[in-house]
Amino acid sequence: MAGPDEDAVAAAEDALYVLTAVLLTPAKFPSVLGDDYVEACEALGLPPLADGYGLVLGQDGDGARWTVVVDDVSLVAVAVASWDCGMEYDLSPDERTVVAALPGWPLAVAVAAPGVPAPHDPAPESADRPALAPPDTTVWGPAQRRLGADEIALQWTQWREQIDDADFPAPTEGAGWADGTPGDGPETQGDTGVDESESDADGEKGTAGRAAADPAGVPGSTGTGFFGHSGVRRVLAEARAYIDTPPPLGRVRSSFASGDARTLRADGPGWSLVARTDDIAFVLLDEEPGEVLPVGRGPSLPGLLRALDRMAVGPS
Repeated sequence: MAGPDEDAVAAAEDALYVLTAVLLTPAKFPSVLGDDYVEACEALGLPPLADGYGLVLGQDGDGARWTVVVDDVSLVAVAVASWDCGMEYDLSPDERTVVAALPGWPLAVAVAAPGVPAPHDPAPESADRPALAPPDTTVWGPAQRRLGADEIALQWTQWREQIDDADFPAPTEGAGWADGTPGDGPETQGDTGVDESESDADGEKGTAGRAAADPAGVPGSTGTGFFGHSGVRRVLAEARAYIDTPPPLGRVRSSFASGDARTLRADGPGWSLVARTDDIAFVLLDEEPGEVLPVGRGPSLPGLLRALDRMAVGPS
């Protein structure tokens, strides 16, 4: 790994006013930067170290934006936890922990340091790479899709309250997974994570209510509809494939939820899935702008979620 640019580090550390900080680890990283930890690191030009990094975002004395990358993950974790609890914490990383000083910010920051010029990118001669900039989230695409999944995970209760379990068709007995093992029912032939009769993905545009079900979407018809939404079936098939062929680090993550449940997050090319291991799942697709597709539990989803949770990375 190349050492930090000493001139850039010196410029960034010259009276750096810390505005915020985030973790960049396999279990917790800004998902707006990529579908997995490796992809997020690549967006910043960093090697994906197993222990991860802390990203400290601030301004120098001239107001220029800098992202200081440190390998003291614990220090940044304590700072973030303190701020989340409304406590003050003076985050001042030791210069020996600095891995790199990157011009610009990879994330949108709504605050600015007082008493210095407005935030702006450093002069090109101050660094050896172009300035970082947040991904474009003004239009629907991978970054906005992942942010949408973040919001659902954060506000699970509000999203779950909009879904009536009576809207999900009754499952077929004998199909599905038990503890991650395919069942013996005939519906498991070519199963993609939900039973054919209950693979519910009734679309929802934002929080404005359900999209109308495709009248062709009934079992045995040629339409996809919400009983067998082709995009959702593809997502569940790819998520199931992760169990046999582990994906890049951080593509499946697990975090604490209420009771004994876990909040599960999985991402892949063009899709994001958010679920509770004791409940349903939500799917977001690049090809379905602004839609949130709920997937009923049925006989198959519980086993798939348990299997994904067992191989997911999570807080240590």
